[in-house]
Amino acid sequence: MTAYVIVPGIDGSDEQHWQTLWERQWGASAVRISPASWSAPDLGDWVGAVQDAYDDASRQGGRVMLVAHSLGCWAASTWLNKNPSSPMGGAFLVAPPDPDAPAFPRQAAATFTEVSAQPMPCPALVVGSADDPYCTPEAAAGFAARWGARFHLAGASGHINSAGDLGSWQQGRDLLDSLTQR
Repeated sequence: MTAYVIVPGIDGSDEQHWQTLWERQWGASAVRISPASWSAPDLGDWVGAVQDAYDDASRQGGRVMLVAHSLGCWAASTWLNKNPSSPMGGAFLVAPPDPDAPAFPRQAAATFTEVSAQPMPCPALVVGSADDPYCTPEAAAGFAARWGARFHLAGASGHINSAGDLGSWQQGRDLLDSLTQR
């Protein structure tokens, strides 16, 4: 059995976001993080929220998969590096924003500006987009390399969120399945 920890970006994922749709499909097997600082993200708060969600998910038995989007990728990778011995099934990191990119929300997410990609202690897959306004494909591939993760370029999918009208994002589910079946 697999339990999923959903780690959205700023303000969480709305009702049409693929993370929310997957969470509904997974039912009790999914736990969403609940930081106090959704709109003004604080890295410590978010990492603590990942810990709380991981604790809830791991009580279900089986392996735990982190399913992160946008700024949530940095919270997930930071948590993983602080908890290298936690048993993990893997990390699925979608559209990580580049803290050095002009569009990065520096004021809103100031504590995320000093994050760095370091090797992760579990299998990981980074999914980037050819036209993500928050991260170039080259930067996303670079993060994947430093995280020790596989990289997949999902074509021109914007920030891979509900604005792209992805619905349940079957391509993403197939990619997640390729990670969970490794």
